[in-house]
Amino acid sequence: MVGFRAGDVPPTATVKFIGAGTAACIADLFTFPLDTAKVRLQIQGETKGLANTGHGPVKYRGVFGTISTMVRVEGPRSLYSGLVAGLQRQMSFASVRIGLYDSVKQFYTKGSDHVGIGSRLMAGCTTGAMAVALAQPTDVVKVRFQAQISAGANKRYHGTMDAYRTIAKEEGFRGLWKGTGPNITRNAIVNCTELVTYDLIKDALLKSSLMTDDLPCHFTSAFGAGFCTTVIASPVDVVKTRYMNSAQGQYSGAFNCAVAMLTKEGPKAFYKGFMPSFLRLGSWNVVMFVTYEQLKRAMMAARHNWVTPL
Repeated sequence: MVGFRAGDVPPTATVKFIGAGTAACIADLFTFPLDTAKVRLQIQGETKGLANTGHGPVKYRGVFGTISTMVRVEGPRSLYSGLVAGLQRQMSFASVRIGLYDSVKQFYTKGSDHVGIGSRLMAGCTTGAMAVALAQPTDVVKVRFQAQISAGANKRYHGTMDAYRTIAKEEGFRGLWKGTGPNITRNAIVNCTELVTYDLIKDALLKSSLMTDDLPCHFTSAFGAGFCTTVIASPVDVVKTRYMNSAQGQYSGAFNCAVAMLTKEGPKAFYKGFMPSFLRLGSWNVVMFVTYEQLKRAMMAARHNWVTPL
């Protein structure tokens, strides 16, 4: 009898859903300091509202300069501020946007073997929007924690649940969904670019027989997807971060936030934190997609062993 290989059987929707959330959490554990550095660099330059978060006297320069400054001023734990909300976000967010991508793509192709770029883009936009609608409160809390100076007694939030309660109390229930518009825009762009680029690079490598469906192929596809996504999504990502972290009434909306950035800081402001964004997204993609592919195979093998008698 021919031995079973996990890659021989397509993974089920449940396997993809659980695998995506788990892989995303593992990737976050490795790359969270880079994400925190990115947030600090993106919000640097704001004037109004900085006093509320304690950012006035602190200046950050570059990725590793930001990380070293945070460690020196606030301690190493500050690099993982907001991790609990971050993991909550990934477990709900990535499970939907990545885990359901193939299923939604099949829905748009109506079972056809040919998968065009349009179907891939539609699937990316759909799952990205669904994920934001579900996970937005966790994203708001994560960004608030990452932006908050950990040293001193003027902290706005003293724990994850305290942050949810405080935001709901001070800003209303809608405060937990603050920035949903720019976040949906960002994640439609990120999802389309990230998943579609990964899909296309992987397909091209496999069809040209340059690589087999294994670790080097997954690594190359994920790294390429990370770079393309960072270039395209950075402007929206900066606006999203600024708006979600802003004091109540500071901006009338996301568009007003973008206009204020352009007027006060110029076009370069939209690419603040680009290097940590790329380092974070590139490394996150590599860890997440490689782990995701391996988890899918392991889970399908375990499922096969479970349902097949010895």
